[in-house]
Amino acid sequence: MRVLAALLDGNSERAVERMTEVNRETVGRLSLAFGRGAERLHDRLVRDLRTQLIQVDEVFGYVGKKPARVTKDDPESIGEAYTFVAMDTLSRLVIAWRVGRRDQETTDAFMADVRARLLVMPQITSDGFAPYISAVGAQFGPSVDFMQTVKNYRTGSYRGPDHRYEPPRDPFITKTTIYGAPDAARASTAYVERQNGTHRHQNGRMRRLCYAFSKKFENHRAAAALHYVAYNLCWVVKTLRVTPAMQAGITDHVWTVDELADALLTEPASEAPKAQPLSHREPSAPARKLPSGRGWLRLVTEPTPALKRPQRAPEPTPPASPVQAAPPPAPVAPAGPVQLDLFSWKPDPSDTPGG
Repeated sequence: MRVLAALLDGNSERAVERMTEVNRETVGRLSLAFGRGAERLHDRLVRDLRTQLIQVDEVFGYVGKKPARVTKDDPESIGEAYTFVAMDTLSRLVIAWRVGRRDQETTDAFMADVRARLLVMPQITSDGFAPYISAVGAQFGPSVDFMQTVKNYRTGSYRGPDHRYEPPRDPFITKTTIYGAPDAARASTAYVERQNGTHRHQNGRMRRLCYAFSKKFENHRAAAALHYVAYNLCWVVKTLRVTPAMQAGITDHVWTVDELADALLTEPASEAPKAQPLSHREPSAPARKLPSGRGWLRLVTEPTPALKRPQRAPEPTPPASPVQAAPPPAPVAPAGPVQLDLFSWKPDPSDTPGG
């Protein structure tokens, strides 16, 4: 119990060894067993959800070396290890997570796991990571309400060293509709980003600028699973005054460390959840239900910024042409004989030979 409690407080394996006087290799084996049990427990409890608002994000991490230090001789598991996480906005429940590279393959597997745990078509909000577009479209179809929010920390190509503390841009957050007609007022990634800070605080392997990083990918994955399951079952959200699992209706009490340890070590292997047909959620705006359960005909009072037709900029008025001065009047030949000077004299063609 002391080892599990110390791990949940964000201590490294060496720190747990000093605190509990348990051999470090034993602590490592226990943390790996706790993490694998957490994955099995999560697959049993978190499924058949009727979540309506989902936020997704990625957390940077690494195994062994940072990506800039990785060489071609290093194993494939060494380097970056991003953690993709999906959260229910209303209950703060962590629905699914996936540890891997920040690429299309990991994004597809992550969104497939999210899709398998739902029974209602949700509204999804993510950051501007491009692989989300194809992954969400492949799992939920084009009828899902999906919006991306991007924070504009920089202007143009310049990004200062203290960009996170620079004055806010105007606009600071840009929201873009990708699929459907999502409610822009409810589209945000604030809660999942706040949970990322909790993850770094309670998982010592995710802390920056220290030596408590993971040396093996399996241990890194197990540590992430242990944190998210403990967060769902044991962590009381201050604003909700209950745990995320209680708010979502999965449990009816706050789990203790003893109860969690027993469940992690005794949870049998079970089949992962599979995707089921999704029902359409009842919209909050005025709507009419379509026949045969095909969804809702919603009234969109004001289009989202991405649906607005771009207004053409007024063509610039061509500058007025400068007033040209009138040409000088042609000289009028005076009547009568004119006295010529030497410079105006020209030979008469009739005076030339043969003229």
